[in-house]
Amino acid sequence: MAENGEEKLIAVARHIAKTLGHTDSMTDDILKIFSNFDGRLREKLSDDGAEQTLKSLNRRLSRYISTDASIWSNSGNPSSFLDLIDQLIAAIGDWTPLADDKSISSCLDRAEGLLQQCMFRLEDEFRALLERGAESGAGSTRHPDYSDEDDDVSVEDEEDIIPVAQPITDYDFLIDALPAGTIGDLHEIAQRMVAAGYTKECAHAYSSCRREFLEQSFSRLGLQKLSIDEIQKMQWTQLEDEIEKWIKAMNVTLRVLLPSERRLCDRVFSGLSSAPDISFMEVCRGPTIQLLNFADAVAISSRAPERLFKVLDVYETVRDLMPEFELIFSDDYCLSLRNESITVWKRLGEVIRGIFMELENLIRRDPAKSAVPGGGLHPITRYVMNYLRAVCRSKQTLEQVFEETQVIPTSNDDHIKESSSSSSLSVQLSWTMELLESNLEAKSKVYRDAALSSVFMMNNGRYIVQKVKDNELGMLLGDDWIRKHMSKVRQYHVKYQRSSWSKILEVLKIDHNSVSSNGASKSLREKLKLFNAYFDEICKTQSSWVIFDDQLKEELKISVSGTLSPAYRNFMGRVGGIVEIRKHIRYSVEDIEGRISELFQGNGSGRR
Repeated sequence: MAENGEEKLIAVARHIAKTLGHTDSMTDDILKIFSNFDGRLREKLSDDGAEQTLKSLNRRLSRYISTDASIWSNSGNPSSFLDLIDQLIAAIGDWTPLADDKSISSCLDRAEGLLQQCMFRLEDEFRALLERGAESGAGSTRHPDYSDEDDDVSVEDEEDIIPVAQPITDYDFLIDALPAGTIGDLHEIAQRMVAAGYTKECAHAYSSCRREFLEQSFSRLGLQKLSIDEIQKMQWTQLEDEIEKWIKAMNVTLRVLLPSERRLCDRVFSGLSSAPDISFMEVCRGPTIQLLNFADAVAISSRAPERLFKVLDVYETVRDLMPEFELIFSDDYCLSLRNESITVWKRLGEVIRGIFMELENLIRRDPAKSAVPGGGLHPITRYVMNYLRAVCRSKQTLEQVFEETQVIPTSNDDHIKESSSSSSLSVQLSWTMELLESNLEAKSKVYRDAALSSVFMMNNGRYIVQKVKDNELGMLLGDDWIRKHMSKVRQYHVKYQRSSWSKILEVLKIDHNSVSSNGASKSLREKLKLFNAYFDEICKTQSSWVIFDDQLKEELKISVSGTLSPAYRNFMGRVGGIVEIRKHIRYSVEDIEGRISELFQGNGSGRR
């Protein structure tokens, strides 16, 4: 306290002298008068006193500045070095108001040069402490609910270390990257460098060392430092592997590494104004931009539908870590990083919506030129339905994505119009389903045979309904949608029977008057021949047609048999006793049913 009072006294004396002295000689006279009252002023305010002080400080500080050995080693005396720096900083502060005095100005210039040398040496020691500390103390961990009472624990007590890159399932911990003693030493150095006006140099020295630590951690996590161009040129399978590594690195970085670095910065630069924020920003900016650039590269790459699921993984990772981004980058210096994370997150959402648009384009562009043999399942049906079922596993995320920019598509489908109050994902799925149905209807027109066209629509409609029922996709589309499309399948069933069997059923009809009329035998014989020809043709043709679903196949056979067998039995009951006709009878009722059972044996696209 006495020393501080003395310094204040000297400062006041200098100020008065400088204010009253209109010339250098007047100022000197006033200082001499003050010196008669107190010997301390005579010694310290005189030109000789400043010179002597500077020489003494220069002699003692030079020993530390010029030594090759580390000052913060076991043989060094860092506290003495720091005390001398404090004296030098104080002397510069004392002399600065008197800089108009040529002798004081000369001392001041040399003192600032000496201070610069001291700062260079402190910066070297600062870096060395960071490097040695990282080697000896990196990796020790503690729960986030740490107590500062533990800060004084000795290095010997921190022997249980965990390598940074070990697999992590619980992110609820922090890394004490440096021993407590080293942190204390760094803080002492930082105080002097900030006091001397070397905040940026100190922050740069700190950030370069800690940034290297983060880069090494990335390397241990298997994350390569790739440019956006390199990421975009990757094969998709390779990029999928990199995405998995990136997800792990993002979680470790945002939940463990950066919170640990934030805590370390706050301890090293405690009480030093903006120094903690500046240093932390410099440490984390590069690694954070590297992580966000990767996500951005994924966002601006191909929007092929099969990439949706990995893009969803990236989107969910960034979204789930937004609270960490907000917390870690809460100060103004890190505002740009916080904003960049939000921008990347929103861009990923745009990409997901864009992928659905690409799926729609894929459906629209799928050509209707070539028909699927036997009226079986079309590949586009199987692809879209399996795709949409897989999509529904990410229902909550997709709801969030589509809610951000909900647009009701223009549609003739009443279900889509009614669903304007439904979830945005339900609307999107309904719209995609309508596009698929329209595409299938266009494809069905490729078939020249109306019955085969109905079989095609029946197969694909049945597959669609089965893929929708009893799962998340069905819940999103709704029961009304399912009932409507089951009804459509039944309508195609009816169309099939009408197209295939109405003509043959018409042949089996007998006019009661014609049975007893002249020439009836000839007319009935012609009917029987015509039936045999029609029936043979239909069985031959439809035996190679495809019904992918066994239950639907049996329903169709039973339906055909249930309509044709009674009609044929009735016909045979009327004409079977006529001798002229009996020799033209080719099939019994049992034979008819046997031939019907052999329908739809084609090997078209199977069910998957």
